[in-house]
Order: sequence, then structure tokens, then C-alpha cells
Amino acid sequence: MATGSNRQILLVETPKGKLSPDNFKLNTGQIPTAKDGELLVKVKLISLDAANRAWMQGATYRSAVEAGTIMAGGAIAEVIEAKAAGFAAGDLVFADTGWQEYAAIPAKTAQKLPAMEPMSHLLSVYGIAGLTAYHGLLDVGKPKAGDTVVVSAAAGSVGNIVGQIAKLKGCTVIGIAGGDEKCALLKDELGFDHAINYKKEAVGKALRAAAPKGIDVYFDNVGGDILEACLFGMNNYGRIACCGAVSQYDGAAPAHGPRGIPGLIVVKRLTMQGFIVSDFNDQREKALADLQSWVKAGKIKVRENIMTGIENTPQALIGLLAGDNIGKRMVRLG
Repeated sequence: MATGSNRQILLVETPKGKLSPDNFKLNTGQIPTAKDGELLVKVKLISLDAANRAWMQGATYRSAVEAGTIMAGGAIAEVIEAKAAGFAAGDLVFADTGWQEYAAIPAKTAQKLPAMEPMSHLLSVYGIAGLTAYHGLLDVGKPKAGDTVVVSAAAGSVGNIVGQIAKLKGCTVIGIAGGDEKCALLKDELGFDHAINYKKEAVGKALRAAAPKGIDVYFDNVGGDILEACLFGMNNYGRIACCGAVSQYDGAAPAHGPRGIPGLIVVKRLTMQGFIVSDFNDQREKALADLQSWVKAGKIKVRENIMTGIENTPQALIGLLAGDNIGKRMVRLG
């Protein structure tokens, strides 16, 4: 049985506006004890995702994170003690450990992972980010060679992979991102055909210039005004894959929803589908095989943004929501 302290981040107050460091507290507790059917794990890498913020607003596809509890979040962790069949000390797993150094988790909720270097790829291109990009684009968006594909939050953990997959499928790819540095990276390093800086350009006008023949597939990570601009640019029978709405997670609720719903959906006969990555668990092995082959062949370049220290996890999430990351953001523990 492991002994010692367990540093953890608590959500001490449900945010009423924008997320703040004051909503969190660094706490020191005891290392938990694994019961029958559980694993005691030591957390290695914590995944930071915009969904972390949505969980504070109420129940979604998981229960809400309540004030006074350990902040929820997925992580790669090493098994220290196993009290369940099929696991042994030293195994790597992905699980909802929460933001803490040690956790006791039900073994049935842990997904065993292969040993890999760099380990961080198991959270980025071979983790939820890569699988979300793969299934959201290919199974929901269903692009065809020659299609025009637009992706928002295109320099983020999911969006950058969406654009790269669309390119290797023979599509014209337009990325929407915030900042000249991000837009330059999309075009110069990741192979996007066009990049729109929404902080400097009117998105609707820029889309008309970049996609004069219209948009066939829109991969939506942000909702709000950018979704509205893309709706007006969609071609008949276009497909919209709704992955997230990060523009609406942090701060006051938007004054109104995007115009064009349902009118443009009807007139243009659009398909607009929300999804979460677990919808496609039965296709996981094929997706991973494809992603691994594309990375090995240099067709997908992996971008990661790694910070260090459990105490920096709140600021890492706040920064992600403000768009200061390029690629997958995570926090490495000692």
C-alpha cells in the first residue's frame, strides 16, 4: 500500500462568469487505498480539454463537477496496485482520475494502454483528440475527394488533426483560428490551403473568398458566430459535424443562437449531427491503425503543448479556453 501525500486540485466554487484561478484550490490529501475491483494509479499526464469547462455548467454526457470536489479530468496513469483481474502493477491506463497525483478508480472504467514513446501521443493523436478528429470528420462529415472542408479552432487539439486528415483525403481545407501565428502554422506546417484569422477578418467575407464554390463539410468546434458564418456558406446537402461549442463554455450565455437555424438547414437540405467519440468505440482499432500509419508516413504531424506541475493545471485550462495553445494541451506530473 502506497503511503504519503496526494496533491489534488479542488473546484471550490462553480464559476458564474469566466473561469478564474480563484475557482480552484490546491489541496493535499492522503494517497487513497484501492478496494476490491479497483486500481490504485499514479497520474502521469492530465488531459486538458474545453469539455472540462462544460462539465462545470451541469450534466452533459457525464455528471456535473460539483463545488468542493476534485476537478474531473482524464489522464494517463501507471497502476501501482491492482485489486482486479486483468491488470498488474506497471500497466499504463487511461481513466477519469481527476486532477490529482494518485487515484483509486474502478478497474472497469480504466482502458489499458500500450507502452509508447513519447507517451504524450497516447493523449493527443492516438487519444481522444485524434479519435474525435477521425470519427467526426470521416464518419459524421463524410468528406469526398474534391470537397471543401472548413474546420474551426483549427490549431487546437482536434482541429489541426481534422484538417490534416481532410487533406490526405483529397479535400480543399480551410482553417479558422485566432492569431497570425496559428494561421501561418496551419498553412506552412500542416498543409491547410487557406487560414482565416477570425480576430482580424470578417469570417463570412473571408469564407466567400477562400471557398467561392461553397462549403461541403464544416467541422464545428466553436458554435456561435462562426457556426453562423459557415451555415450561410454551406452548399446544398452539406454536412456539419458538431464537436463542441467552446465559444459558449466560458462566460455569459450568448444573446442569441446562430441565425439560419432551422431555415438554412431546410432550404439547403443540410445534415447537422452532434457526436462524442465514445459513439465509435467499436471502430477504435481501425481508427488507431489508420492514425498510426499516417503519422509514421509523415502525413500527420503531431502538435502538443505540455505544461508541468499539478499546481499549473487550472491556469492551463484557463489559457486553453482563451486560445493560447497550439495542438493538444496536457499537464505532466512529476
